[in-house]
Amino acid sequence: MATPDHLFNLRNNFYLGAYQAAINSSEVSNLSQDDAVERESLVHRCYIALGQLQFVISEINDSAPTPLQAVKLLALYFSSPDNKESAIASLKDWLADPAIGSNATLRLVAGLVFLHENDFNEALKYTNAGGTMELHALNVQIFIKMHRSDYAERQLRIMQQIDEDHTLTQLANAWLDLAVGGAKIQEAYLIFQDLSERYQSTSLLLNGKAVCCMHMGNFDEAETLLVEALNKARDARDPETLANLVVCCLHLGKPSNKSFSQLKLSHPDHVLVKRVSSAEESFDRALQAFSS
Repeated sequence: MATPDHLFNLRNNFYLGAYQAAINSSEVSNLSQDDAVERESLVHRCYIALGQLQFVISEINDSAPTPLQAVKLLALYFSSPDNKESAIASLKDWLADPAIGSNATLRLVAGLVFLHENDFNEALKYTNAGGTMELHALNVQIFIKMHRSDYAERQLRIMQQIDEDHTLTQLANAWLDLAVGGAKIQEAYLIFQDLSERYQSTSLLLNGKAVCCMHMGNFDEAETLLVEALNKARDARDPETLANLVVCCLHLGKPSNKSFSQLKLSHPDHVLVKRVSSAEESFDRALQAFSS
């Protein structure tokens, strides 16, 4: 008889981006030591996603198990641009330590950090061996960023062989369908819709559906979904929702200044902000050259 998965609701809510619901479902009794550490790791990652970085940093002490130390390092990395270098240096030291370097959570955090740094090869150095569904799903994301949908599809096949119905397998399938495009966009939309109906509609799933709609030219529906996503998001400055709303409004010929200003103020390092700033600088240089 299979052992009951006491952490299913916590994990699943986390994967779907329902962070507060995940925290609320974390009070589970009679957990093994490993499960208790996984629970604490997931709960603290929820707090990171909710922007409560200092809470995570203060809550996890230096004697905590490796997975929790790794999560604390992730919080430190995101807490301030001044902390990034030291966090990455510590991460590399730990990964080089034979005693803890193979820990799955530590490797996952390494993958997340180096993906954020756009250092895809360094990320894959630690994630490519897989070992957990989250690591496989992260590999899919990395390969999509590298424009290697062929490698992403191999990872997805591995996930499907392990558990075709797993939420991460379904999400990875939708991400890959979006990357491939064409007729696959409709399939991605149906996956996001099915997950919304099966569990709950979250900002993450609404954004997924909205991006599908934009790819299919349905910008009015996309705008409706994104406004709903903003209302469901952990705060009104959710970067992906704001960025998608900017693009959507531009296609609809509607003002996007408010959303872009919020994005620029709250997430100045977002790729859309950087691209617009770069375009503005190029325009200014061209204008100066023309004037002189």
